[in-house]
Amino acid sequence: MTSHKIPAHVGIIMDGNGRWAQNRNMPRTQGHIEGLKAAKRIVKAASDMGISYLTLYTFSTENWKRTQEEVGFIMGLVKKYLMAEFEFYKENQIRIRFTGNLSGLPQEIADEVVEACEKTSHFSGLSVILALNYGGRDEIVRAIRKIIQKGIPENEITEELVRLHLDNPDVPDPDLIIRTASEQRSSNFLLWESAYSEFYFADKLWPDWDAADLKAALDNFQKRTRRFGGITA
Repeated sequence: MTSHKIPAHVGIIMDGNGRWAQNRNMPRTQGHIEGLKAAKRIVKAASDMGISYLTLYTFSTENWKRTQEEVGFIMGLVKKYLMAEFEFYKENQIRIRFTGNLSGLPQEIADEVVEACEKTSHFSGLSVILALNYGGRDEIVRAIRKIIQKGIPENEITEELVRLHLDNPDVPDPDLIIRTASEQRSSNFLLWESAYSEFYFADKLWPDWDAADLKAALDNFQKRTRRFGGITA
């Protein structure tokens, strides 16, 4: 890979945990455990490859519609492993960040997220942004509410102003968004930020992903010409 075309920001829609488990006659919960292991592998690979920001679609605002058992299990994984991996973050200088509606999470989960963000805030390597209780439409609505609460006049509302009220306005828009498990839709992920993102769809289920799969996605990205709505001479 040529270093000048490594994407600064990659977003991943981590799909296929349930199907991975069902294909092996295992409970869906086992797929989430294996998906968590894959996430750790990809975080390490992204760090090694020089990516600056990695947003992982961990739990969407729509995922609350799943069974109480599955939702509870996923939340339990967050509580059990988020801070338990602190030495991994420290060794690799991984900074944990958050996007989503924090107030809509169980308090103990919200506390865990805040603690992870605070204790890794000084790390200088890859920023891993956890999209938890996240929806792209919800993020835009929350941004608009912030603007209204400030009493900003309508004629002063611009795209830049809206961007500044999103969850992470200092983070560049994703250059590349990856979706696994053969699905080809955005599923309410980073709707504002992905206006000019490149998309990469992979057949492999998320729990099977490793560094070679991420490299293949980056190799594909490097072959593309990005025009951002314009043309090149």
